[in-house]
Amino acid sequence: MSELSAHIKISQIIFYSLLETGHATEMLIVQFQCQNNEAKAPTFQNMGSNPLPSFVIVLILLVLNGQGPMTAKVEAKSTVHIVYLGERQHDDPKRATDSHHDLLATVVGSKEIASDLMVYSYRHGFSGFAAKLTESQAQKLSELPGVVRVIPNTLHRLQTTRSWDFLGLSSHYPNHVLQNSKMGDGVIIGVFDTGIWPESKAFSDEGLGPIPSYWKGVCKSGDQFNAATHCNRKIIGARWFIDGFLAEYGRLLNTSDDPEFLSPRDANGHGTHTSSTASGAYVRNVSYRGLLSGTVRGGAPRARLAIYKVCWNVLGGQCASADILKAFDEAIHDGVDVLSLSIGYSLPLFSDVDERDGIATGSFHAVARGITVVCGAANEGPSAQTVQNTAPWILTVAASTMDRALPTPITLGNNKTFLGQAIFTGKEKGFTGLTYPEGTGLDPTSAGACQSLSLNSTLVAGKVVLCFASVTGRVAIRLAAATVQEAGGIGLIIAKNPRDALIECRDGFPCIEVDYEIGTRILYYILSTKSPTVKLGHSKTLVGKPVSAKVAFFSSRGPSSIAPEILKPDITAPGVNILAATSQLDQWMDGGYAIHSGTSMATPHVSGIVALLKAIHPDWSPAAIKSALVTTARTKDASGFPLFAEGSPKKLANPFDFGGGIVNPNGAADPGLVYDMGLSDYIHYLCAMGYNNSAISRLTGQSTACSAEKPSFLDVNLPSITISSLRNSVTLTRTVTNVGSPNSIYRADIETPTGMTVTVKPHILVFNSRTKKISFNVTICATKQVNTGYFFGSLTWRNEQNAVRIPLSVKTEILQSYADDN
Repeated sequence: MSELSAHIKISQIIFYSLLETGHATEMLIVQFQCQNNEAKAPTFQNMGSNPLPSFVIVLILLVLNGQGPMTAKVEAKSTVHIVYLGERQHDDPKRATDSHHDLLATVVGSKEIASDLMVYSYRHGFSGFAAKLTESQAQKLSELPGVVRVIPNTLHRLQTTRSWDFLGLSSHYPNHVLQNSKMGDGVIIGVFDTGIWPESKAFSDEGLGPIPSYWKGVCKSGDQFNAATHCNRKIIGARWFIDGFLAEYGRLLNTSDDPEFLSPRDANGHGTHTSSTASGAYVRNVSYRGLLSGTVRGGAPRARLAIYKVCWNVLGGQCASADILKAFDEAIHDGVDVLSLSIGYSLPLFSDVDERDGIATGSFHAVARGITVVCGAANEGPSAQTVQNTAPWILTVAASTMDRALPTPITLGNNKTFLGQAIFTGKEKGFTGLTYPEGTGLDPTSAGACQSLSLNSTLVAGKVVLCFASVTGRVAIRLAAATVQEAGGIGLIIAKNPRDALIECRDGFPCIEVDYEIGTRILYYILSTKSPTVKLGHSKTLVGKPVSAKVAFFSSRGPSSIAPEILKPDITAPGVNILAATSQLDQWMDGGYAIHSGTSMATPHVSGIVALLKAIHPDWSPAAIKSALVTTARTKDASGFPLFAEGSPKKLANPFDFGGGIVNPNGAADPGLVYDMGLSDYIHYLCAMGYNNSAISRLTGQSTACSAEKPSFLDVNLPSITISSLRNSVTLTRTVTNVGSPNSIYRADIETPTGMTVTVKPHILVFNSRTKKISFNVTICATKQVNTGYFFGSLTWRNEQNAVRIPLSVKTEILQSYADDN
C-alpha cells in the first residue's frame, strides 16, 4: 500500500471512529459545514508520532467539498441558504411560490436565474425558500423588507418485542389504551428519517380500512420504489427531499461503500426501524439470532405511516436543514397528526428562531396547527447540558433500558463463573486458552487497551483475549474484535464502563462485555495461573423483575444549554437493544430485523403512544398530550425502587436524566389534569428568551410586542418547575385544566427539594361543570444562603383516581447575587 493510500485509509478509520463516539466536539461533520462561505479544514487529534501530512488534510478537505485535486476556476461560491419569511401570507401555494421567485429575482437579476437557483419553495406551513446564493446575494436578500433571516443550510445527523409489554401495552390485557384507541386506527404518523423498506411484514395493511379522508399527501415513485405497489393502506405517503443535501455534499450518491436510492426506499435501515417501532403491524415468531423471540409490533399498530425521507446514507446518515424544513412544509399540508424525528445536530445549539436548526422552526409551525412533534434528546450522555431539541413546543425523548437483559456466562478454569452481557449465539466452545496482552516499557498496560490492541499471533491464536476499554464506541470495540480475529483469537472479553447498549461483533464472533471489577478479577486469574482457560456460554434472554430499567448511558442529559428553566428531556422511553424491522441492506440485519440502540429508538415509542392518545382524545392539543405523558410517568421500577441512571458512577436518576420519568401510556390516557399551552404561552417564552419583536411576529404570524420588562421563563405553563438561579424566593403561576371527572377535588402533595420551602396557594382545587381551569401560585424559598447544585422534588395534585405529578428542580445561587452587588 502506498504512503498516500495508507494515510487516506487511516483518515477513514479515524473519521468513522469519531462518528461513532457520539461526541459533538469530535464529529467531523461540523468541519464540513460551510461557515462564512468557507469550509473548515478537518482536524485530527491524538495521532501520536504519525500525524497526517498536510497534503492529506488538503486532499480530504477537497474531497469533502466535492472537488478533485485539480481545480483552477476562482469565483464567488454559491451555497444553499434558507430565506425565512415567517408565517405564510397567501393561502394559494402557487401565488406563494411566484412571490418567492419574484423576491429572489430582485437580487439575482431575472426570474430565469431565480428559477435555476431555487432549491425549495416553502409555501404550506410557513413562507420562505431555499436557494443557492453567494454571500453578497444572501446579504442583499437579508436587507429586503419582509425577510426575517437568511442563514446557511446546515447538516443534521441521525441519533441511533419486550418494550410494549414493559410499558403496559400488552395485547393480552383488554382494558387499556391500546384497545380503547383501536390501536391508533385513523391516526397518521409522519416519520422524518432515511425512508422505508416497504416489503417488510411490519408494513402490511391487512385488516386496515380506507385511508383517512383528510389525507392530502402523495406517494412518489423513484429508484426501486413503485408507488402503486409499495404504498398501501399502511404506508399512505412516501416522498424524499435531497436537494438541500446534494447542494452541500457536492458528490454522487449510491457508492459501493454507501448504497442509496433516490426514492423513499431505505438503504440505511434507521428509518425502517423507527417507522416499525412507531406503527408496525403485528409480526409473530420473530427473533434476533435466536434471542429476544416473540411478537414484534409498533406502538400504534393500526395507525398509518407517511414517510418523509430527509436523511441520506452518507457518513452514517446526514440530513440537511433545507430538506427538513421542506418536509415540515409538506407534512403540515398533507394532514399528519404526529411527527416523529430521530434527528439531531451538534452542540452548541442554535436559537429557536434560527432556521439552521430547521427542527425548532418547522416544529413550531406544525404544533401551531395541532400536530405533536416528537424528537430525540440525542446521544451525547451522560454529560450534563447535552440535550438537544429543547424548544418547549417539542416533545423531547430520553432513552432507557427495560426489564430485559442478555446474560452471557464466562466460566474460568478455576470453576468461577461471571455473567457478562452480549449478543452471542454462535458456536459454543469448551474450555480454551485465555490471555491478556501485556506491553513493555513505560506503559505496560497500553497493549491491553481495547482501542489499541497490540497482539502477538503466536500467543493469541486459538485463545480468548481480555482487554480494557476506555473508548467504548461501537467502532472501537469492533476494531478490537477484528484485531483479535486477524491474530487468530476466537473470542473477546471487554472490560468497560457498564452500560446496557450492547455492541454486536461480526460473523457471530463472541464479544462479551463486563464491568471493570469483573474484568480485573479475570485479569488476576490470568496473572496468577500458569495456563489460564475460559469457556464462553451462549447469551440468554432474561426478562422481568430481576432486571431493573435505567436511563441509558448515552442518553443526553439536561439542563438545556439554551434555557435551563425549560425542563428537557420531557419524557423517557425504551431505547436500548430494540428489536424492529430494518432494511435488507442493514449489515446487522437478521431475517429483516435488527437490534439498535439510541434516543432514535426511544422517540418512535413515544410517537406511537401519542398516536394512541390522539385517537382517544382528538381534541387535545400537543401541549395537553405532553402534559399527560409527563405528569403520569413512572419514576420507580416494577419493584418500587427509584430509577437509576447509567453513568460514571451509576446514580439515582433525576428530572435532567428522564424528565417526568418513564412513559406510562395507560396513565396518560386518563391524567385527570393537564397543563395546557397555546400560542400565547409560546410567545411568552420567546419574549423571555429576548428574541426581537419582528422575529417573533414573523414566526407566529401575528404582530407581537414584548413588554419592556422581560417576562419570566418561570411563568410558562409547563408541566414542570425548574429554577436555575434561586437567590431568595420566587413565586410563579401555573394553570391546570380538568380533563377527568367534572366534579373533582385535588389536594397538593409536595416533595420539597433539600434546603427549600415550597408553598402552594390554593392548596385545594375544586372543579365542577362550570370551573374547568384553575390557576395556582407556587412560592419557593431558599432556607440556606449558599451556592448549591440542583436539588429535586415534586408537586403532585391528588384525588382518589389520579396523581398529577410535576418535577421540581431548584438551584440556589447566592454568591452570584453578591458578585452583582460588587
